[in-house]
Amino acid sequence: MTISTEKSIASPHTHSVITVEAIMRQVLFALIPGIILSTIYFGAGVLVQCILAVVFALLSEALVLKLRQEEIAPALKNGTAIITAILFALTISPYTTWWVNLTGVAFAIVIAKHLFGGLGKNPFNPAMAGYVFVLLCFPVKMAYWPDLSGLNEQELTLWQNINIIFSGLPVGQELDALSGATPLSNMKVELGLMTMVSEIEMNPLYGGLGGKGWEWIAVAYLAGGIWLLINKVIRWQIPVTVIATIFVVSLLFNFIDTDMYPSALFHLFSGGTMLCAFFIATDPASSSTTPKGKIIYAMGIGLLIYIIRTWGGYPDGIAFSILIMNALVPLIDYYTKPETLGEK
Repeated sequence: MTISTEKSIASPHTHSVITVEAIMRQVLFALIPGIILSTIYFGAGVLVQCILAVVFALLSEALVLKLRQEEIAPALKNGTAIITAILFALTISPYTTWWVNLTGVAFAIVIAKHLFGGLGKNPFNPAMAGYVFVLLCFPVKMAYWPDLSGLNEQELTLWQNINIIFSGLPVGQELDALSGATPLSNMKVELGLMTMVSEIEMNPLYGGLGGKGWEWIAVAYLAGGIWLLINKVIRWQIPVTVIATIFVVSLLFNFIDTDMYPSALFHLFSGGTMLCAFFIATDPASSSTTPKGKIIYAMGIGLLIYIIRTWGGYPDGIAFSILIMNALVPLIDYYTKPETLGEK
């Protein structure tokens, strides 16, 4: 979630004004369990990517603000650029080359955020816009993920992770020996080869709920998201509807054919479903603002995620789903705006 709009400053549930900086601090706290679990399973490269993304984001933000002749210090302190950077870093592989990180973050801050006017005026989620940009431009660089199947027992040191990120190892060399498929990409490829779900899930890449390791990272983001709900940093409509939509649709298709369609739990606890539901889809600047609109917006995201995962060309599809529904927000808000007194 990149809370980057002035309407988030004050909450109707409190009697005092909550600053953007305070909200961003709570979002960062909620992300910490997921970051820790990601680091445990994927290695120190996760932290390196987060640090690089934050540095690149702050530099990009400062540069744009200087060109716009606006105050730099307050904007850097409010934390919106930092959250955007961390969300972007958590969606890319820990092995991603540093300049891909720089390119994605710069696109998110300069183009997706400031080109549209800056804080609170961006129609598209900056982190997802940056991710899609580098995914389309550098797909090979984005394809390498740590092997969590347990077949590769080699654990990389911090220095080795840094070396991979900054050396840009060519395809076909060391990274091929270190990386493996993600659960979503493996499932998609194997289903395309007409392998049954039950046979696919015998692969050590899978755990009890979803992908091995991925399931516990998802639980960590779920816990962080619930903490945000309890503290009224976000509202329930979007995260609950995204999760419920994916659950119901995947449950229906799994009931129709268990050999061709993975379980609902697999879809919820593999990939970035929980990160999307609580931290990305809830960005108030790019999501729907009306009560009914939030439900429609979230249902659209959930449906598109399942459609892209099942029949599309990408294993996850979260970023594309978010951006598509971002584009539809003006239309959704127009037709779901509450009636005011005297309109009838």
